[in-house]
Amino acid sequence: MRTVYSGELRVSHGRFYVDSRSRRDGDDSGPSPACTGQTNGLCGAAVPGHLFLVTGLHTGRVGLTVEVHGAPPPLDDGWEDVVEASFRPASASTVVLPWGDGPLCALDLLPVDHRVRYCGRGMDRGRREELAVLEGGAPVDHYLLQFWPAPPAGDLVVRQTSHSADRRHRHARGLPPPPTSEERAAAGRRRREERRAAEQAARERAEALSWGGRLPSRRLREAGCNARGLVPLDRDLLDAVDAACPATQRGLARWAAHRALTAAGLDDVDWITPALAALDRGESLPAPFDDPQRLWDRFFADDRGPHTVVDSPAGCHDNLMRQAMAMPALLAAAEPDPLCAALDALFAAAVTYGTDYPTLFAQARRQFPALGPDGPAL
Repeated sequence: MRTVYSGELRVSHGRFYVDSRSRRDGDDSGPSPACTGQTNGLCGAAVPGHLFLVTGLHTGRVGLTVEVHGAPPPLDDGWEDVVEASFRPASASTVVLPWGDGPLCALDLLPVDHRVRYCGRGMDRGRREELAVLEGGAPVDHYLLQFWPAPPAGDLVVRQTSHSADRRHRHARGLPPPPTSEERAAAGRRRREERRAAEQAARERAEALSWGGRLPSRRLREAGCNARGLVPLDRDLLDAVDAACPATQRGLARWAAHRALTAAGLDDVDWITPALAALDRGESLPAPFDDPQRLWDRFFADDRGPHTVVDSPAGCHDNLMRQAMAMPALLAAAEPDPLCAALDALFAAAVTYGTDYPTLFAQARRQFPALGPDGPAL
């Protein structure tokens, strides 16, 4: 025999638990699910891996001893109320849990079938003298919890003396029959489906929030371009570009590239103008625009152009080099996908304009009526 614990236990709502599960699934904190199908109402064992244990005292301190045996222990005549039930730990971690508190002790039971005997003494006194206990008096009801390996068997009322135990037993016997294995499986499926649906709804709410409050089209979501950069600037314009035809998107991309380079003072630089001309003809961009590394090397080596600064559209960053912000618009406008070309070029142009980006967007709507309030329905 091994005494796991001997001392006092704080109880609330007249209950404590033994639990071996890694997580709880469902509401098994009350007597009804724990005692369903049982003849005793003191030790609820209907929830696998979990025991619900009742005390006479509602709130305060009771005496408790917990023992682990290798064989059925003899029954002491000093216990007034005695019940037994079967218990199989769900894991190697079985603990005694006060209500609403952390583990009192660990039982270290093997995950095999056990018999549990729950003995009580002074349950009626515990109910009557609760105030004295709360005011610091010694516990008046005491309990013994014993475990030993044994094959599964039905629960049993071995001895019943107190009115408290009698009332609990009658409550347990009046409960509806326990659910069948099929009903439990169906309930588990429903809980999993509800959990998945709730998780999906939470993901959609989070995604909608990141897109300015409403989900984008699947095409926009999968575009993989600077669509999200336009969300805080003008979400309606973003959706309008998404809804536009490919020809309008391509035209917008070229227009945005021209606007960005003009705003940066780069539209008449001798090695940049050929690229703008190729873009307008729908041709591949010439060197050095065919190699990003060579392009940026050429850009930073050329000190003939203007060097001005601009604040970011949202005002989060200042002193950005306007000319460096404009160059990506030209590269973006040549992207094969018209939607990505339009969005990336428009975003680069907006960064080039900085805090004056609303002017750019207003010009875009005038230049391309499909993007304005009279454009296609979204």
